[in-house]
Amino acid sequence: MNVSRLLGGAAIAVLATTLAAGAAQAQDNAATVETPATEEQRANEILVTGQIFFRNRTADPNPVLSYDLEYFQKFEPVSVGEMLKRVPGATFTSDVLEYDQVQFRGLPGGFTNVLINGRRAPGGESDGTFFVDRIPAELVERIEIVRAPRPDQPSDGVAGTLNVITKESASFEGGFGKIGALLNTRDGVFRPSAAAAFAGKIGEKTDYWIALNYQKRRNPKSKVSYRFDDVPVTDDKRFPGDPSKSNYVTDPEFHDFEAQSDTRDGSDLSGSAEITTRFGDGGRLRLNGFFVDTHRDEDEQSVTLDDASLDFDGVELQKERIKQQTYAITADARVPLSDSFELGLAGGWNQYRENTRTSVFEGDNENDYSDVDLDEEETLHIKDSEWSGTLFGNYEAGAFKLKIGSDFLFKTRDGLNDGVLTDIFRIRENRYSPYARLTYDLGSSLTIDGGARYEIVDRKVTATTASAKYNTGILNPSLSLRWSPTGADQFRASVARTIRRPDYDLLSPIEYDETPGDDDTTTGNPDLRNQSAWGVDVGYERRIGGSGIAGVNFFYRDITDLIELVATRDNGAGQDFRPQNIGDGQAWGVEFDLSAPLTFLGMPDTGVFANYTYLDSSTTDPFTGEKRRFNAQPHHVYNVGFIQTVKAADVSFGATISGRSKSLESNFDETVELRYDPDLEAFVEKRIGKHIVLRVSAQNLLDRVKYEEFRKYDGDSLEEILQNRAAGDLDEYEIEREHSGPLVQFTIRAAF
Repeated sequence: MNVSRLLGGAAIAVLATTLAAGAAQAQDNAATVETPATEEQRANEILVTGQIFFRNRTADPNPVLSYDLEYFQKFEPVSVGEMLKRVPGATFTSDVLEYDQVQFRGLPGGFTNVLINGRRAPGGESDGTFFVDRIPAELVERIEIVRAPRPDQPSDGVAGTLNVITKESASFEGGFGKIGALLNTRDGVFRPSAAAAFAGKIGEKTDYWIALNYQKRRNPKSKVSYRFDDVPVTDDKRFPGDPSKSNYVTDPEFHDFEAQSDTRDGSDLSGSAEITTRFGDGGRLRLNGFFVDTHRDEDEQSVTLDDASLDFDGVELQKERIKQQTYAITADARVPLSDSFELGLAGGWNQYRENTRTSVFEGDNENDYSDVDLDEEETLHIKDSEWSGTLFGNYEAGAFKLKIGSDFLFKTRDGLNDGVLTDIFRIRENRYSPYARLTYDLGSSLTIDGGARYEIVDRKVTATTASAKYNTGILNPSLSLRWSPTGADQFRASVARTIRRPDYDLLSPIEYDETPGDDDTTTGNPDLRNQSAWGVDVGYERRIGGSGIAGVNFFYRDITDLIELVATRDNGAGQDFRPQNIGDGQAWGVEFDLSAPLTFLGMPDTGVFANYTYLDSSTTDPFTGEKRRFNAQPHHVYNVGFIQTVKAADVSFGATISGRSKSLESNFDETVELRYDPDLEAFVEKRIGKHIVLRVSAQNLLDRVKYEEFRKYDGDSLEEILQNRAAGDLDEYEIEREHSGPLVQFTIRAAF
């Protein structure tokens, strides 16, 4: 039986049942459609409670999903990455227990835009993505999944936008402290964590918030690889770490085995602060800051055994020392100039820095793996800085609202891209984004919101060997409609144009040797245009009782100007390549989600949660010319869970299981089939009085395995590689299996 399909079907069944029950139970006087009130609460009213929290119902005209931290808190996520496992359509292709580069709707990471407090979060990756496992959950107020943007929101995010809102000074008063420990059962090592925060007032008009979080993390993984000259003819479902117990070593095509240990050990120190003061009749001035300081040690040991005799072939040690810092300071103000006109201003600075040193050692002493010699060493330096600003005016006249403004961004990036380039470079990019937004609002029943955003880019790329400039502009219109025929029902429809910017390593006008084939060269192209997409979202939501919600959303994206490598000339032995905007593709799917109490069954203290996303796409492979899905996009993603509160004992417990179907990645010289076992999480908590919570949570309880199968093709040039691929002439077939172990977290929280 296919467990993934069974659980995905269960998610749909739970959703359908609850929707039907909700329809029978909904009242005409259901609560007004709105984002949950941010009125001030005491800290213990948020942290020490048996209440079950569900997805927010927002009043945004465009499709937005909003989740407060309390929706996730009982499962004690360490980072935003772990939070995203429970939202519709979010996937990762990371190692087990790693949730770094989020992919909305299964599209490659660069198609997802990541914001912190509505502003870009620069990262070290060449595709401009920010690794969300570096944002601690402890500092988050809520997360928003923006499926399609309004005109006054950034147009980046073809697949969608993640907006992480850090704690706000006006949301509650009081403080809390947390101490905890993470235990990976694989090696029995504890890693501590601690956090503290306080929100208060200065006089009657000023609120403030300050928080610090320290988290140590450890993830010891083991991986085995079986390699063959062709597809194996034997079958062994166990894939044991001891190859002598595997049927594969008897396969005539088997040629080596590799056992690898990979331990990631590190710490994150992070903090946020905010101060807000109110003035006049509705005026507000706010200043906030955010930082994350990450240190990671990644140590890998690989031992290779040769052919069916399993003779020792060598050992390789890799030591990677990673230092990453992210800083952000923002300020914004709203100044009412009359009863109908408001002026808004905002500005910010953020920076990402990375210094990584990688050392590789090799040895041939079978009896002493520490007897190794330095083989190579690489140092990576990246500095990415951004200044941003916003100026807008809001005019309101009855049911009409007009907002006119502009966003500004001035970016500088220095360094190497993912260690790929052999030359230092600098990218300077200035972006100007004037916009106009018109809203027709008839209260809770009907809202029409539309307008356009004009994205102007002025970019200069400078390298040691060459430099180039690029200037362009693109108009990104959008139109959204929200209709609420009753207090319980809400329909949304949206059409918007979005963009994805080129990868940094494709922009730099530097020649790369031996890429993509051994005799080929590739030269970056600073004239690359932004990739763009027209998108449509159509959705329906229904309130379940007083606090639950269920929804379904259909989406379609028509993407143009995809970037592909194009052969420009024959260089004798191989070919010279250059990235060009010549591709296109389409992505579509349907997203279901549910979070609701089982009040209709007489179980108000039981909350159920489920989401299921069906995904599909089509694009042309730039090398083979064949139609295929986007790389690494699964067919479906799901999550099903529950939370039960026992009020008489002040106890709560719950569990959730999530997973995804397999996916395929196609590169010019290999294809990779990827799948994972399901991931089971659970928690139990005990509340002591009104101020203390004891909680034990665990993830990866099924000790999930990551499965990868590589079909590799070889040749001296791209042409020869593709000929071998078309003929099915494999150079190597590799089976890889990786797992880590269950992770248990012990937490004590106290509110005051």
